[in-house]
Amino acid sequence: MVSEQKKIQHLLLRAGFICPPGDIAALSKMSVKDVAQKLWNDSQAQTPLASAPEEEETKLKDLPPDERKEQMLKRAMLTRGLNLEWLKIMCTTNAVFREKLTFFWHGHFACHSILPHFAQGLNNQLRQNALGKFNDMLTAVSKSPAMLQYLNNEQNKKLSPNENFAREVMELFTMGRGNYTEDDIKNAARAFTGWRFNLSGEFLFAERQHDDDIKTFLGQTGNYNGDDILNIILQKPATANFIVRKIYRYFVNENIDEDICNTLATNFKADYDIARLMYTIITSDWFYDEKNIGTRIKSPVELIVNLERAIPVTPTNPNAPIFVQRILGQVLFNPPNVAGWKGGKNWIDSSSLMFRLSLPGIIFKQDEMNIQAKEDPEEAEHKMMQRNDEQEQQPAPRKQGKLAATADWTAYLNAFRDVKDNDLYESICEYLIQVPQPDFKKETIMKYVTQDTRDEYIKTLTIALMSTPEYQMC
Repeated sequence: MVSEQKKIQHLLLRAGFICPPGDIAALSKMSVKDVAQKLWNDSQAQTPLASAPEEEETKLKDLPPDERKEQMLKRAMLTRGLNLEWLKIMCTTNAVFREKLTFFWHGHFACHSILPHFAQGLNNQLRQNALGKFNDMLTAVSKSPAMLQYLNNEQNKKLSPNENFAREVMELFTMGRGNYTEDDIKNAARAFTGWRFNLSGEFLFAERQHDDDIKTFLGQTGNYNGDDILNIILQKPATANFIVRKIYRYFVNENIDEDICNTLATNFKADYDIARLMYTIITSDWFYDEKNIGTRIKSPVELIVNLERAIPVTPTNPNAPIFVQRILGQVLFNPPNVAGWKGGKNWIDSSSLMFRLSLPGIIFKQDEMNIQAKEDPEEAEHKMMQRNDEQEQQPAPRKQGKLAATADWTAYLNAFRDVKDNDLYESICEYLIQVPQPDFKKETIMKYVTQDTRDEYIKTLTIALMSTPEYQMC
């Protein structure tokens, strides 16, 4: 039997991020559906990213070497700033439903831009449309300078089409493999010719580079442009099926329930309303089935955000959260490729698991630890440009940083003030762990708990539970 508190925490962990235990106690007095409605209402607000200013219309190759170096390092710092700005929003906002969906779409429409204001613009488009219509989001993303640049549509010209953009739109963003042919890719690429942008971040249509001849795409023939291609894709049931199943795997369970997904996809295709789809999911009884609770491995960013929301921390080194992201394999604004992060069991290997398990102790015990992570891709690219062509290209060096932080335990400790001593273990465990605990686990956990004072007991028990494999699940 799943407790009401467990259901509420399941809702928060999947449709948002966990909140402090005191807030959980207050939410537990509400029905699960009322909490879902609160998430919905709170997420009508949005906080766009704003730390990356528009860049002057000057290409790096046109700058002298010293100015080029300065500009690349400036871009790297701005991208780090975007990362930390978004992380702070996720850690503090009440609009957690919108931010979690923005985070989901950030992985779905995976993109890396060396221009920070392009990355910022795309992220804000995802946030703006996160609870809107998928067709609007698809159009906005497809016309974003960040994505057009990332997928080489600048090279897509009438006399020499580049198929990269068209291929990924179908394979990764909409229909998935097996629902189109190579000829469909070729004709879609022709339709997307002329889609351009300027360095201010504005979409441009270069009519002279556009192929305006007749094209046949997915069984339809006409004088199609890029917007026509997107509309035809949206008409296909494969698109709704693909999106719904990806959402189901992420928010519900990696094991698909075909009957549920077929119903959701049919309704989704009617108007591509993301908000209606997500509201249906989080208010359905099957969402809270025991088989769906505690079955997902937290992504690195989810782990960082949930730790911070439970117990606020101030890192000694402001860049420490980025170091942690690099070590664990998920850096905001820097996906491994256009397919995004694989997720699931791919988050865990022998080295990352050990670091995950030690992370709460490092943060909340105020321990210091030297950590190493690969340098920023922008910095690595700059160094590559500085090498002579004849020089052997060495691997990018690893950067060191100090991981230490000061935790504010005040609100956390106050949340358990009225809990009886004999009930503390179960109460804290109920808050932190979503999966059932085996009987022998408490005896093992208590070996790492200090019982000198009540506060120390709560702190060390919390750290010990956060350092278990079970805490990695949500």
